[in-house]
Amino acid sequence: MEIKTVEEFQKIRASWGEKLLILGHYYIPDETILLTDRQGDSLALSQFAAANETCDAIIFCGVHFMAETADILANSLEKVAKRGGKRIPVLLPNMKSGCPMADMATMAEVDDCWRRLGEIIDTEEILPVTYVNSSASVKAFCGRHNGVVCTSGNARRVLDWALTQKPRILFLPDQHLGRNTAIEMGIPREEIVMWEKVAGAPADAVRNAKIILWEGCCPVHNKMEAGVAESLQREKPEARLIVHPECEQEVVAQSHSAGSTAFIIKEIQNAQSGDAFIVGTESHLVDRLATEHPELEIQHLGEPHPCEDMGLNTPEYLFYALEQLENGTLKNVITVPDEIAADARIALENMLKLG
Repeated sequence: MEIKTVEEFQKIRASWGEKLLILGHYYIPDETILLTDRQGDSLALSQFAAANETCDAIIFCGVHFMAETADILANSLEKVAKRGGKRIPVLLPNMKSGCPMADMATMAEVDDCWRRLGEIIDTEEILPVTYVNSSASVKAFCGRHNGVVCTSGNARRVLDWALTQKPRILFLPDQHLGRNTAIEMGIPREEIVMWEKVAGAPADAVRNAKIILWEGCCPVHNKMEAGVAESLQREKPEARLIVHPECEQEVVAQSHSAGSTAFIIKEIQNAQSGDAFIVGTESHLVDRLATEHPELEIQHLGEPHPCEDMGLNTPEYLFYALEQLENGTLKNVITVPDEIAADARIALENMLKLG
């Protein structure tokens, strides 16, 4: 069978009831997010996947690392045993939906960094923390070293906890979230060092560092420019500038507030009619907020910057994923090998305990 219309999709989806959970990240296109059961940012969707006990399958409208995280949390040894050995398949509608930031930290590069850091300081002094926008293998590396995952919504809480465990943090893979969070915590800039994948970092800087940043970033948020933000605020001084902490520090420093996707949405929802905003984040979300809140003035920070990978989650690909479930011919299943999943789960569960 082949699903060609929204009506056909909705009819088949309804027949699955609670046996199917369709998750949608806020950055996917509007026409797709309307067809999902739950919408959220990385933290919320991770929590949904971890808590659900009724579904037999998950379709994750997002990117590869998100589906990996759902597989890790939904198919723990305990949960699989409770289901009599049955795994919940996690399907990604479009297998090309990746994350450039996650790809900026390969395991070969992380292992090399850890080895080279060990030539400067004792790595027993370092707790690895990885942003959720990372591969399952990198999460597993953190788990093996009793580290933790974080999201943009709980990064401050996670880093506060991490520094109670070890005197130093290796923060993977987004330098901007790591730097912005460290500065918010009051950590002096001279105690924040960038580790470049080829050049490394000066030995004296590493010895003095509390936060060792990885050389990675989000290509979408990295396009937000401080000069553009300054110009727009000069043109519209009454507008509040709110940005995602994946933006460069120079952008975050001049914002009125910075926070996760969920934080930005809440700021808009709590605004008063007539309020004006300049929003520095992925453009699918900014456009959706502008449509949902015509009583507000909402504009992009500069040119609209969509996440191309999230944009690959079109309704047609969601239809294709449901077709696979209906026909019993699963092709788009994301499965994390057990040995990687076990270690990655340690880091994820450390995060979920912190909230």
